[in-house]
Amino acid sequence: METKPARVRILDAAHELMLTVGLARATTKEIAKAAGCSEAALYKYFASKEELFIRVLTERLPQLTPLLRDLAAEPGQSTLEENLTEIARQAALFYEQSFPIAASLYAETQLKRRHDDVMRQMGRGPHMPIQGVDTYLRAEQELGRVSLDADTFAAASLLLGACAQRAFAYDATREAVRPPVDEFAKRLARTLLAGIAD
Repeated sequence: METKPARVRILDAAHELMLTVGLARATTKEIAKAAGCSEAALYKYFASKEELFIRVLTERLPQLTPLLRDLAAEPGQSTLEENLTEIARQAALFYEQSFPIAASLYAETQLKRRHDDVMRQMGRGPHMPIQGVDTYLRAEQELGRVSLDADTFAAASLLLGACAQRAFAYDATREAVRPPVDEFAKRLARTLLAGIAD
């Protein structure tokens, strides 16, 4: 049986521990142990637990950023509804999978501050997907597929806010059932499109 490279094992272990015990309680020592390596080896690949967390988000969860980059680079491909549906689907999956990991950030002020500092240093942050959707919608606006009157930033915020809310709201109660992602994405895209299409 082929052994995975240490960096891959560390990311796998970090992802699993962050999901099961939370970011705050997933120590680098426990992550290294679960990955079958030393803590020193972990720091060979990742400068801090915060960087490791960001790498888990970007490498282990649904990839929203590449999708947005591709759509903005080549607007006009597929229908606007199909593109918005895929954005909503990927975003809903991303927030659904990242919310249980990221929630513990808000419980510890110092952890959140360190995390925010590393995000800024790496040029990352929760605002990036909104900017990505806004950039894509402005590109479609230039092609005439989005109304010139449409506020693309507000539309991007509404779309991603709804996806984040889907992850948050349905974990809070057992009575409410989270809408299936494909149905949710289609309905959200169709509703948003009604307000911005030309």
